[in-house]
Amino acid sequence: MRKKTPLPLQSAPLAYENPAFLNGPDGRITRILSEYSEPLARFRRERIQDTVVFFGSARFRALDVASHELELLANTGSRQAAPRHEQPARQRQGKNTAGKKLQPTSLKVRRAEAAVDMAKYYEDARRLAFLLTQWTRTLQYPHHRFVVTSGGGPGIMEAANRGAYDAGGKTVGLNIRLPFEQEPNRYITPALNFEFHYFFMRKYWFAYLAKALVVFPGGFGTIDEMFELLTLMQTHKLAKKITVLIYGSSYWREILNFDALVEKGAIAPKDLDLFHFVDDPELAFEKLKDSLTRHHLSKEAEREGTGDGDLRHSPEIAHTL
Repeated sequence: MRKKTPLPLQSAPLAYENPAFLNGPDGRITRILSEYSEPLARFRRERIQDTVVFFGSARFRALDVASHELELLANTGSRQAAPRHEQPARQRQGKNTAGKKLQPTSLKVRRAEAAVDMAKYYEDARRLAFLLTQWTRTLQYPHHRFVVTSGGGPGIMEAANRGAYDAGGKTVGLNIRLPFEQEPNRYITPALNFEFHYFFMRKYWFAYLAKALVVFPGGFGTIDEMFELLTLMQTHKLAKKITVLIYGSSYWREILNFDALVEKGAIAPKDLDLFHFVDDPELAFEKLKDSLTRHHLSKEAEREGTGDGDLRHSPEIAHTL
């Protein structure tokens, strides 16, 4: 029996235009490389040479937001808000007008009251990012230096981007696609709004451009990111000097016992010199300014004078030892 002549074939899709391939297991290496090469191209196009990274909880809100939500929680089921002097948001010292200790009525109220206390870190992160960006805008370089960078989401991340935005500077958001909680905050420079699927590629970009790290109070994600950078520094995987400030000493000393790590022999005493505790945005800014100037501006000025180094290309290549 004679076979029928097959119908003409349509052209097969190009591999890089084939969704079934790109989104399947075999396309994973392509997706990973894309999360390296696309941000690199954009950083170069936007002339970003290096960054200062802010880590911190996505759950902390601005003081006005936290206070307002506390008022709502404190009056659940009521048609009217309680009188001003009875609002828990204004009694954060834990006593009422009669001097008696207040007893929270529910976990929701206790957490809302904590949110008001923790909101100070949002305001401090915003202030520090503002001061830093205000200073960096005075630097005379062909590329943008020490650009405030966050994980791109709400909370402390939003506060950092917001402070840089208030100062009129560029600011980076390295967002991660999650099934909940995380979406880009409105203060990120649109051209520097990134979205990652792979956590490890996002962490790469945190470390690659960073010249300083400021760690505000946070949870698992913040701790994970902080210790990853500290490990790179401890093991000398980065040749560059990174300044690490841990903001909120009372919070962090309660959460993590660094001294115990030394006492148990898990780390060397000198490893505690890898970071510094700070509790004030103005003091934190002065420490950042001093360290960034000494380690990354003065030396580069010397290199430019001798013809060593090439600052025409950004981002700067992160060498290893």
